[in-house]
Amino acid sequence: MPERIWVYAEVIDDHVTPTTLELLTKAAAVGVAEAILLGSAPADAIQILGDYGATRVYRGDDSVFDDFLTLPAVEAVSSLLAAEKPDVMLFPSSYAGRDLASGLSAKFDCGAITDVGDFRLEGGSVVATIPALGGSYQTTATLENNGVRLLLVRPKSFEPRQTGGTAEVVTVAAPTDEGLKKVRVVERVTVPVEGPQLEGAKNIVSGGRGLKSAESFQMLRELADLIGGAVGATRAVVDQSWVPYSMQIGQTGKTVTPEVYIACGISGAIQHLAGMKSSKTIIAVNTDPEAPIFKVADLGIVGDVFQVVPQLIDEIKKRKGLA
Repeated sequence: MPERIWVYAEVIDDHVTPTTLELLTKAAAVGVAEAILLGSAPADAIQILGDYGATRVYRGDDSVFDDFLTLPAVEAVSSLLAAEKPDVMLFPSSYAGRDLASGLSAKFDCGAITDVGDFRLEGGSVVATIPALGGSYQTTATLENNGVRLLLVRPKSFEPRQTGGTAEVVTVAAPTDEGLKKVRVVERVTVPVEGPQLEGAKNIVSGGRGLKSAESFQMLRELADLIGGAVGATRAVVDQSWVPYSMQIGQTGKTVTPEVYIACGISGAIQHLAGMKSSKTIIAVNTDPEAPIFKVADLGIVGDVFQVVPQLIDEIKKRKGLA
């Protein structure tokens, strides 16, 4: 009998998240994929989940899942897990995913594996592959328990793929225990985002401390606009408040896998490499010929970013007939 792999489906800004679709694709490849969708969601959410491999969606649309954090969702999901007993449940490695998985781990007194890059089912156990030391090494961890098995998966670990399938809908009742309404959402603040999003961007131009100021990011934005890309940054730059956290790439930021990644003034600390070293083509510009970024770069330019980038912008404009 095929293994049942459950996925906790996340919705952010009225869109099913890319990581959810990645997890469903992997779940469908390993066994029978099913999803849990709680709270508000776009009208086509069920259709989207089915199209990426979900054969069944457990749907709870009560506002309690939006208005109160974590506890109502833990109660609803734990009841489903106890009743249905899937083989594995996958969570995005997001704030909500980590809160929910940790709550379930405590409730069931079971383990959970975090930061998973891949997994397989082997002899009744779940064997997870976990990137270590910024992705320089791969280690494995095994969940051998027969009960609930929880995995928190890194974004961009799998390539999302549509199957053209449809999903059966099972209604999930909202928990009624007033004790679950301890943490209320009192305000939601939308952080303004500039330009194209890093998630899914085919081309990314990223800057580090070598840019020396927030104003210098304007030339990266110009370059990104010319190549139809997005702008990213290192943690050091975000910590300096030169750019918002939404642009941070790395171990404590976003993981990206663009076609082209242009690293400008980035030394290549292992924490940053963890978020971008899977890019298909990496181009690095740095004045230090010994910078670690050159070890992963497909094309390295030892030079001043303030000379190289403007020249690159001018050349692209000429070729596009914009100069």
